[in-house]
Amino acid sequence: MVFQAVGLDSGTSWGSAVNFFVYDSVKILLLLFFISSLMGVVNAYFPIERLRNYLVSHRLYGLQYLLASLFGAITPFCSCSSIPLFIGFVKGGIPLGVTLAFLITSPLVNEVAVAMFLGSFGWQATLVYVASGILLGCLGGIVLGRMRLEPYLSDWVKQVQAQSQRQSVEWEKDNTTFAQRLPAIVGDAWRIVRGVLLYVLIGIGIGAFMHGFVPEDFFAQYMSRDNGWAVPLSVLLAIPMYANAAGIVPVVEVFVTKGIPLGTAIAFMMAVVGLSLPEATLLKKVMTWRLIAVFFSTVTLFIILSGYLFNLIL
Repeated sequence: MVFQAVGLDSGTSWGSAVNFFVYDSVKILLLLFFISSLMGVVNAYFPIERLRNYLVSHRLYGLQYLLASLFGAITPFCSCSSIPLFIGFVKGGIPLGVTLAFLITSPLVNEVAVAMFLGSFGWQATLVYVASGILLGCLGGIVLGRMRLEPYLSDWVKQVQAQSQRQSVEWEKDNTTFAQRLPAIVGDAWRIVRGVLLYVLIGIGIGAFMHGFVPEDFFAQYMSRDNGWAVPLSVLLAIPMYANAAGIVPVVEVFVTKGIPLGTAIAFMMAVVGLSLPEATLLKKVMTWRLIAVFFSTVTLFIILSGYLFNLIL
């Protein structure tokens, strides 16, 4: 539509930005509607409160964070695309730390990026990359979970949670059929989409601008081996960028061929896919600014530490 119907050139900054905006807007809104509907079905027929109580009351010794991170690793989502699932988890009452473990790992690791990484850097670097992405999710989820940050969820999310719990209790007491419940499920999903629509469009608009107009070569000069601050600087410089893991792997390969340490390049990649201005904008609908700041600061710290560690072992 963008290149043929509108007539924009795919090789121009405007063409790239507009195509990115249209494609991601449609993708994320459809994904949000589908996942919200799916979670509505789950809440209607699966005792989600029992799962929540089980995760809270039983000593799983961190296994719940590992499972959430592994699930994030196998889902092929970027940072913005994983937010609909995050909303679904929060709506279902899953503990916030476990949910954040998924949100951290999901954009960092996906199967396409793993295959590209394997072909570009070999199995040892790929193993370190995958293991670190999962470990970052686990540690970040545990740390953030212990901070008891639930009060800093937005009022909108708290209303969605309360409504979901009331509806689950009501449906457990009656024997209505799935066909009778479906209109209410679809209606709730559509209300969630409408509630976040503006934030989605603003966030994707920021990402589209960054994608089309921010030159990637601009960052390479600050990430050289001689710069002792290269890792934290590369992480901070990556935040304005916006891409999924598969899209940034070729950039990492270019950086490495220019002499940039692989650990610094991986830290840059993780910051691009795991920390972005569009993600922060989308999260504003479900988190207060204080929770967003705590979440981003924690993930940033872990990425910087992992970057230095990668440079030592790779």
